[in-house]
Amino acid sequence: MYRDYLCLNNIKLLGSLIVLICHSFYNPTDSGAVQITQSNLDMFLASNEIVFINFYAEWCRYSNMLMPIFDDAANEISKAGYDPGKVVMGKVDCDKEGAIATRFHITKYPTLKLFRNGLPAKKEYRGQRSVEAFSEFISKQLIDPVITFGSLNELHNLSEDKRHIIAYMDRRDQPEYEVLRKVAASLKDECLFHAGFDHASEQMHPPGQPIVVFRADKKTSNEPDETYKGSLNNFDELNGWVQEKCIPLVREITFENAEELTEEGLPFLILFHKPDDTESVKKYKEVINRELISEKQNINFLTADGVRFEHPLHHLGKSISDLPLIAIDSFRHMYLFPDYKQMDEPRKLYQFLQDLYSGKLHREFHYGPDTSNNVASDVKVTTPPESTFKKLAPSKNRYTLLRDEL
Repeated sequence: MYRDYLCLNNIKLLGSLIVLICHSFYNPTDSGAVQITQSNLDMFLASNEIVFINFYAEWCRYSNMLMPIFDDAANEISKAGYDPGKVVMGKVDCDKEGAIATRFHITKYPTLKLFRNGLPAKKEYRGQRSVEAFSEFISKQLIDPVITFGSLNELHNLSEDKRHIIAYMDRRDQPEYEVLRKVAASLKDECLFHAGFDHASEQMHPPGQPIVVFRADKKTSNEPDETYKGSLNNFDELNGWVQEKCIPLVREITFENAEELTEEGLPFLILFHKPDDTESVKKYKEVINRELISEKQNINFLTADGVRFEHPLHHLGKSISDLPLIAIDSFRHMYLFPDYKQMDEPRKLYQFLQDLYSGKLHREFHYGPDTSNNVASDVKVTTPPESTFKKLAPSKNRYTLLRDEL
């Protein structure tokens, strides 16, 4: 987990050898990846469905090691015969194009990012770094993300533990389907998308008026399908609605997704619970939905298995026997909610967040409860526990050649 700056000796030796070979035989002007600059970036993003970019720095040896591999993959993609406007593999010299690096928050090299329909994917590419892996990754990105159903009966057998977006349309070549397909390509990891055409869906919508609905996972909700009421020709509007429906307000943090969640840059409000305790999770979600939806742009609402994440509990001076409990991780410090049983009290969790924003939590950890504007000279200064989840964030140091992790 804390790996990027801890390179093994054999990786160092391999790196030195490959760098020497690269400098001797590699000519960047012959590469298949397109050089992207501030002047052509937006044109490439607007005119291609998929743009896969290698953000690099010439002084970084891992960038030099990756460059010929990435360029060979770009050549393979060019030979694959994809239609114009489908895919471009590009590269950005972050030293020369600092404005681009700043725009996309690039702080480590090389960083590989996928852009779809002009928008950056939420996750960086963290797979194997080989020509074959890159080619397979691009191929998968171009698979139609919408599943076609041939009859309404097929919709009775959808996975009950997944969220679904279902479209009832006249035909595949209508413009509303193309907008839906673009949304599905961006959010296929969050929801499953389905579409029926002509006779398969004619009972579900008036002729010439396609309909899109959201179906919640049946394991957590018995709500009926919810119909989208906006314009199906407006990508931003439909994309926003689907995001709201498909990305849960409260998510579970695991060691597998912790990097992705920390990359979002928002503090965590976390319910730590025992693995078999579903009741506290249910109550926590109810409170969040009832009182804290307005805060979703400011904080990540999470649940965590307190057994798997026992280490943060120790930082808070707690153990598994104290579960369930609630805490904030600000990526600087951790703050414990005073009493889990107070969660149901109106505005208690809301005020806890406001105290984080105002700095009150930090002040009170140092100096005790606010009783006046002045800190008494005899108050013992204390320090809140350090953040533990910031250590799960991607390192700001160099990546390895083959994978992010060793």
